[in-house]
Amino acid sequence: MRDYKKLDVWQRSHEMYMFIKKNISVKFPKEERFGLTSQLLRAALSVPLNIVEGCGRYTDKDFAHFLDNALGSTNEADYCCFAALECTYVSEEEYNKANKLLNEVRAIIIAFIKFLRDKGQRVLGDKIRVHGLKPYA
Repeated sequence: MRDYKKLDVWQRSHEMYMFIKKNISVKFPKEERFGLTSQLLRAALSVPLNIVEGCGRYTDKDFAHFLDNALGSTNEADYCCFAALECTYVSEEEYNKANKLLNEVRAIIIAFIKFLRDKGQRVLGDKIRVHGLKPYA
């Protein structure tokens, strides 16, 4: 089990969520409260929540699965912010700040997933070599 608060990926995703909650979603009109506002906040919150849930799992494979979910939520939040820009709910400057945070979080998640999966492949390859088998490509 990992301490999520020590992970850069969680810290950055938490910052991203707080920025979206405090600076983006508050700009939306009231009629979007149960539509785009709700969807954006749920997607943005889902990113750090999935990281936290993955930290409670015992295997890297399980953790990577929750990071996959976090990545999907990052993409969803990204589109919601883009839709808000297109609807002129937020300025281009506000959108660019949110987009920058989302892209940073996305890149960290992708790198972490790759690290965990590569680590798993190396371990699997080592086990196969111990038994005299050839690892598959």
